[in-house]
Amino acid sequence: MLGEVVQPLPAAPGQPERFDYEYARNGTANLFMISEPLLGWRAVQVTARRTAKDFAEVVRWLVEDIHADADKVVLVMDNLNTHKAASLYEAFPPDQARRLIDRLEIHHTPKHGSWLNRAEIELSVLSGQCLDRRIDNAGELRHEVSAWEDERNERQVGVNWQFTTADARIKLRKLYPVIQT
Repeated sequence: MLGEVVQPLPAAPGQPERFDYEYARNGTANLFMISEPLLGWRAVQVTARRTAKDFAEVVRWLVEDIHADADKVVLVMDNLNTHKAASLYEAFPPDQARRLIDRLEIHHTPKHGSWLNRAEIELSVLSGQCLDRRIDNAGELRHEVSAWEDERNERQVGVNWQFTTADARIKLRKLYPVIQT
């Protein structure tokens, strides 16, 4: 989170708003992106840190609060060190962690392949449309991200996925086993 050291000069006729190059570093925040691209729905959770317990709480919210009636919740995740079922055991009692895990179907994107994850595409859009300026504090960040999320959800914006099976076979050939005949 970055704040202004010198107040920006407001826009004037023929002159855009001007910002000083100096800024104040006001800490960091973490964003968890949940995306359901076929529904055009996303949710962004802003947290102070990116710990296993923070991740587990987002998964609990997704499974118990958002999809309480679902038999299975399919998660496609990158290979971040906290993105694993063991994180649930760090955060919750064993019986609750087991109940959550039993309702999950977990898939990981290939190592160095997080660009295949549609949530990563949403994060890129969020970055370009909302986070491309200085945001001073966590409250302002939550407000801005929430407004972005609401607007995208209202329009049910999906992800225009254009990666085909043929493209995957070329790009990801190192991941496929070679069958000797």
